[in-house]
Amino acid sequence: MSRRACRWMMSRAGALASPLLRRKRMWDLIHEGRGRRPKRRISKTRGCMEFFQERVHVTSREEIAPGIFVLRFRSPAIARQCRPGQFVNIRSDASFVPLLRRPFSISDVDKDEIEMLFNVVGKGTQILSRKIAGDEVDLIGPLGRPFDCSRTATHAMLVGGGLGVAPFPFLTRALIAEGHRITSFVGARTADQVISRNIKNCHVATDDGTKGFHGTVVELLRCFLEKESVDNVQIYGCGPAAMMRALSNLAHEKKVRCVVSLEGDMACGIGICQGCPVERREGEKKYSLVCTEGPVFDCEEIVIR
Repeated sequence: MSRRACRWMMSRAGALASPLLRRKRMWDLIHEGRGRRPKRRISKTRGCMEFFQERVHVTSREEIAPGIFVLRFRSPAIARQCRPGQFVNIRSDASFVPLLRRPFSISDVDKDEIEMLFNVVGKGTQILSRKIAGDEVDLIGPLGRPFDCSRTATHAMLVGGGLGVAPFPFLTRALIAEGHRITSFVGARTADQVISRNIKNCHVATDDGTKGFHGTVVELLRCFLEKESVDNVQIYGCGPAAMMRALSNLAHEKKVRCVVSLEGDMACGIGICQGCPVERREGEKKYSLVCTEGPVFDCEEIVIR
């Protein structure tokens, strides 16, 4: 075999080994959960920003509506690094039940604390809902692509359904700091599920009409857009897939730029498991991963199923 061929084979072996070793390291991080560890800085990997893994202390827990909680953690590293729209992947307990981490949007940041909004839907969130000040959880974050808060439009319309409003307090503060005017639209099934805390200039829609507009939040937004000028408007949406699809269609119809934060099942949160693909509208690449290339996407880039 020639020297040139040998060099080529060695370079290929190195190129293959590096991603495999990186994946192994990331997979080890997913399954760690026992024992006390210092903060770990994780280098950038495949489209991800730099993130950290650390065991953090709960500073407070508050039930703001039946089955809906706000949990706060002290995490200076993540609080300093994170941006609106990003999320953390949480191991809720030191045991392996549930086995996989759960993704949660970063709802707000206050100095060295981060805030998370969630409702109880399963074993993991049930464990989190019982946490008290001083308890520890294992976090990896901040993860994902954030919202772009630069002033591309003067009027920001925030549209959230259910727990989709989670990133809005953090996003609202960032948009105001950039000089945007804010109008918010919040939807829920019924009045006691409406979450409007720390959300500015809020218009409410409920499916059963028990509070605010009787109908969906997208129908409420349509009524608003038909009365108001859409010049210099940008929509920021977050919520269930069906709502995001309706919002995307409305934005396309009204010719308003719309970016959405997608919800998805993210077993790893760092692009290893490939479990959160979203179809792209065009280009050589057919799919993007919600965890690393999202969760924030321009509606014109993707197909929301």
